[in-house]
Amino acid sequence: MVSCVSRYVQCAGYEIHLMDWGEADAPAVVAWHGLARTGRDMDDLAGHLAGRGFRVLCPDTLGRGLSQWSRAPDEEYCLAFYERIARELLDALGVRQVRWIGTSMGGAIGMVAAVGALAGRITHLALNDIAPQLADAAIARIRAYAGRPPAFDTVGELEAFFRQVYAPYGWLSDEQWRRLTETSTRRLPDGRVTPHYDPAMVRQFVVHEHDYALWDVYDRLDIPVLCLHGEQSDLVLPETIAAMKTRGPGAKGLLQVIEVPGCGHAPALNVAEQYAWVEGFFRR
Repeated sequence: MVSCVSRYVQCAGYEIHLMDWGEADAPAVVAWHGLARTGRDMDDLAGHLAGRGFRVLCPDTLGRGLSQWSRAPDEEYCLAFYERIARELLDALGVRQVRWIGTSMGGAIGMVAAVGALAGRITHLALNDIAPQLADAAIARIRAYAGRPPAFDTVGELEAFFRQVYAPYGWLSDEQWRRLTETSTRRLPDGRVTPHYDPAMVRQFVVHEHDYALWDVYDRLDIPVLCLHGEQSDLVLPETIAAMKTRGPGAKGLLQVIEVPGCGHAPALNVAEQYAWVEGFFRR
């Protein structure tokens, strides 16, 4: 039986929640979720990796899931503050070195941290459909649904909404859709249900509009990088992948790109083939 513990850690003046999978003395992995999601999205991958000898840390970002919401949204909902939280989280847990996998925003945090606050501590970086340059149209789409989260009378209606919005994740079982819904739902004062995050987090795209322009960061990466690219992704375009292969870790022979069939933005990391890609990369 794989062990899994829910923890709360003080980071940068906030209570940050995480799921801690596996044994404390095992090689550590950080699995960081996407923009409007929670660390519970990583349950399936974390369970697999923990069963294969890794410790997997799956945080809820500030303003998401069971972590506190920011008291200063315009200043703190940005990659630099998330990077600080990541460093303080690992310091608090006594984790020196980690392998990192991040979906979308989680991968961007990993890129920034790998050349910044966690330089020398992140040994492998897996990017799940995230790149140093993002498509403007896709950012507009994400802002539209994330900035105005809907509310529904029933959890079933919210699940139907998630199934529509996150269809690009690829195949999920009915059980996985239900868990995705139940682990990212909060009830409003009027009794309706809505996605479990602070809508102000989307201000990142207004106040820090160039936060995800990361070519300067990418070019400085000197660790192995795996890029899982949803073949139907509207966020990471083929020309961006081509440029990644000629710059930074791509130019240094450190980049591996895998095109993920049947997925857009972003693969759900919930099937055996995807587990094998990530585990194989982390064992390099």
